[in-house]
Amino acid sequence: MTPQQLRAFCLEFNASVEEFPFGPETSVFKVLGKMFALSTLDARPLSVNLKCDPDEAVRLREEYDAVVPGWHMNKRHWNTVTVSGVPDRVLRDLIEDSYDLVVAGLPKAERLRLDRA
Repeated sequence: MTPQQLRAFCLEFNASVEEFPFGPETSVFKVLGKMFALSTLDARPLSVNLKCDPDEAVRLREEYDAVVPGWHMNKRHWNTVTVSGVPDRVLRDLIEDSYDLVVAGLPKAERLRLDRA
């Protein structure tokens, strides 16, 4: 996945936006004000921080060398994924799972507005 594809995929989700609270080089993808992905899109290698179920996070770290505890994040709930180190389908699933986890933490009225109750 290229940086442009990563950005485009993150922005496909309902109500997702890209913001730059940490400076112009760091893209933060949010849904209704809550972060679900963070990446420096011009970094090499390209990586992305994604929220993850704690048990699944451990399993992924054991399965893929490219998945490590989230850099500068809560290591129990966030992974840093080197994009080139996981299959494209896996990366897409991880991004969607991150979005879904964040949405699940939103108030019910906001979840319903997003059609992801």
